Amino acid sequence: MPMIDVYAAEDTFKDKHALAQDLAKAVMRWERVPPIPLFSENTAAFIHALPADAISNAAGDRSYVRVQVLTPVHVLDREKQLGVVKELTEIIVAAAGDPSLVNRTWVLITESPEGGWGIDGHANTSDDIV
Repeated sequence: MPMIDVYAAEDTFKDKHALAQDLAKAVMRWERVPPIPLFSENTAAFIHALPADAISNAAGDRSYVRVQVLTPVHVLDREKQLGVVKELTEIIVAAAGDPSLVNRTWVLITESPEGGWGIDGHANTSDDIV
């Protein structure tokens, strides 16, 4: 099940709950999983609002957003990777109300190895979910 973490300066987003839900739904669409409770109840996003001085690039700019998506291995082929990065960036920009944020939003896709994630006290594999 994918997990999404967003790191941004506090006050970047007004409605963090709606943002988290929009991101989770988008990743589910790109993974092309059915909208059943198994997936909708276990795909989640976490919005981490950091003090503005906790973010910086090498030049000193603080206005960046990092989105990290953890997904099971081999779920996102290249087409899906491109789609996830594009759509999540669009969702972030819309939620922030700042079109210029498109150039300062990093989306990282990390694949968890087989058995490298768990819920309900069990480390799952793809076969466990199927």
